[in-house]
Amino acid sequence: MHPITVIEILISAAFILILFVIVFLLPKMIRRLSIIAASSITVLLLSFFAIRPYWIDYQVSKKTEHLNHYLEGKYPDEEWEISRNKGRQYNPYHLRVEFENEKGWMYTYSVADEKNICQSVWTPPEGSLPNEGEHFER
Repeated sequence: MHPITVIEILISAAFILILFVIVFLLPKMIRRLSIIAASSITVLLLSFFAIRPYWIDYQVSKKTEHLNHYLEGKYPDEEWEISRNKGRQYNPYHLRVEFENEKGWMYTYSVADEKNICQSVWTPPEGSLPNEGEHFER
């Protein structure tokens, strides 16, 4: 598990623990309602941590389709491979593209939606300048 995820889980667990301590210190008349509220918050937090990876994967698959469509329109007779960096320290919505006819060059596209796609990073092979790339976009 990534350290960022561990920190998020520990902070959430501390929050839930403090919440339940406060609930049990409340008067008996409102304790039952408070336990229900604290339990609901706990379920919501657990759901958030369970659903988030699937939601990100779903969003990335949609953005990959948008980028594929964009590249098909811009470079119709070429082939490419789309990937992304794995890990919590990387933005999952920055998609890396390597074109078949330009090995060693890696172009990173930021995809907001199907209309807002821009080339944000390009990584040339050692000894090359960025403007020497065939797919370099200004």
